[in-house]
Amino acid sequence: MKELFKNLVAFQQEIKVIHKGSTGYANQYKFADLPKIFEVINPLLQKHGLGFTQLINGQQIVTCLFHCESGESIESKTDIPQGVQLKGMNDFQVL
Repeated sequence: MKELFKNLVAFQQEIKVIHKGSTGYANQYKFADLPKIFEVINPLLQKHGLGFTQLINGQQIVTCLFHCESGESIESKTDIPQGVQLKGMNDFQVL
Protein backbone atom coordinates (compact mmCIF):
# COMPACT_ATOMS: atom_id res chain seq x y z
CA MET A 1 0.00 0.00 0.00
CA LYS A 2 3.07 2.20 -0.19
CA GLU A 3 2.11 3.98 -3.43
CA LEU A 4 -1.52 4.53 -2.46
CA PHE A 5 -0.67 6.09 0.88
CA LYS A 6 2.20 8.18 -0.51
CA ASN A 7 -0.10 9.68 -3.15
CA LEU A 8 -3.01 10.04 -0.75
CA VAL A 9 -0.83 12.10 1.60
CA ALA A 10 0.29 14.29 -1.33
CA PHE A 11 -3.36 14.79 -2.35
CA GLN A 12 -4.34 15.71 1.22
CA GLN A 13 -1.54 18.26 1.46
CA GLU A 14 -2.73 20.00 -1.71
CA ILE A 15 -6.50 19.95 -1.28
CA LYS A 16 -8.07 23.23 -0.24
CA VAL A 17 -11.08 23.74 1.98
CA ILE A 18 -14.28 23.35 -0.03
CA HIS A 19 -16.62 26.05 1.17
CA LYS A 20 -20.32 25.46 1.65
CA GLY A 21 -21.81 27.56 -1.14
CA SER A 22 -25.24 25.97 -1.56
CA THR A 23 -28.22 26.24 0.75
CA GLY A 24 -30.70 23.57 1.70
CA TYR A 25 -34.41 23.54 2.41
CA ALA A 26 -35.70 27.07 3.12
CA ASN A 27 -32.12 28.28 3.66
CA GLN A 28 -31.92 26.25 6.88
CA TYR A 29 -28.46 24.82 6.19
CA LYS A 30 -25.48 25.16 3.88
CA PHE A 31 -23.56 22.47 2.03
CA ALA A 32 -20.94 21.98 -0.68
CA ASP A 33 -22.67 20.47 -3.70
CA LEU A 34 -21.16 17.59 -5.68
CA PRO A 35 -20.28 19.58 -8.81
CA LYS A 36 -18.23 21.99 -6.67
CA ILE A 37 -16.56 19.13 -4.79
CA PHE A 38 -15.66 17.36 -8.05
CA GLU A 39 -14.39 20.63 -9.54
CA VAL A 40 -11.88 20.86 -6.67
CA ILE A 41 -10.88 17.21 -6.17
CA ASN A 42 -10.84 15.73 -9.70
CA PRO A 43 -7.72 17.55 -10.97
CA LEU A 44 -5.83 16.62 -7.80
CA LEU A 45 -6.98 13.00 -7.91
CA GLN A 46 -5.71 12.80 -11.49
CA LYS A 47 -2.43 14.53 -10.64
CA HIS A 48 -1.72 11.99 -7.90
CA GLY A 49 -2.98 8.94 -9.81
CA LEU A 50 -5.92 8.35 -7.49
CA GLY A 51 -9.51 7.40 -8.19
CA PHE A 52 -12.56 6.30 -6.26
CA THR A 53 -15.84 4.56 -6.79
CA GLN A 54 -18.97 3.96 -4.73
CA LEU A 55 -21.01 0.87 -5.45
CA ILE A 56 -24.08 -0.61 -3.85
CA ASN A 57 -23.61 -4.18 -2.65
CA GLY A 58 -26.81 -5.55 -1.17
CA GLN A 59 -27.71 -3.17 1.63
CA GLN A 60 -24.30 -1.51 1.80
CA ILE A 61 -22.47 1.28 0.01
CA VAL A 62 -18.88 0.24 -0.70
CA THR A 63 -16.45 3.13 -1.18
CA CYS A 64 -13.13 2.21 -2.81
CA LEU A 65 -10.13 4.54 -3.09
CA PHE A 66 -7.44 3.25 -5.45
CA HIS A 67 -4.05 4.12 -6.89
CA CYS A 68 -4.35 3.75 -10.66
CA GLU A 69 -0.79 2.69 -11.43
CA SER A 70 -0.15 0.17 -8.64
CA GLY A 71 -3.69 -1.14 -8.27
CA GLU A 72 -3.49 -0.71 -4.49
CA SER A 73 -6.81 0.11 -2.86
CA ILE A 74 -8.62 0.59 0.40
CA GLU A 75 -12.34 0.36 0.91
CA SER A 76 -14.99 1.00 3.49
CA LYS A 77 -18.50 -0.31 3.75
CA THR A 78 -21.49 1.56 5.14
CA ASP A 79 -24.84 -0.02 5.85
CA ILE A 80 -27.78 1.64 4.13
CA PRO A 81 -30.40 2.29 6.82
CA GLN A 82 -33.65 0.47 6.18
CA GLY A 83 -37.16 1.63 7.08
CA VAL A 84 -36.19 5.27 7.68
CA GLN A 85 -38.81 7.87 6.79
CA LEU A 86 -38.20 11.59 6.65
CA LYS A 87 -40.93 14.18 6.23
CA GLY A 88 -41.39 15.28 2.63
CA MET A 89 -38.89 12.79 1.15
CA ASN A 90 -39.47 9.68 -0.92
CA ASP A 91 -37.55 6.44 -0.26
CA PHE A 92 -34.80 7.26 -2.76
CA GLN A 93 -34.15 10.69 -1.23
CA VAL A 94 -33.92 9.12 2.23
CA LEU A 95 -31.39 6.54 1.03
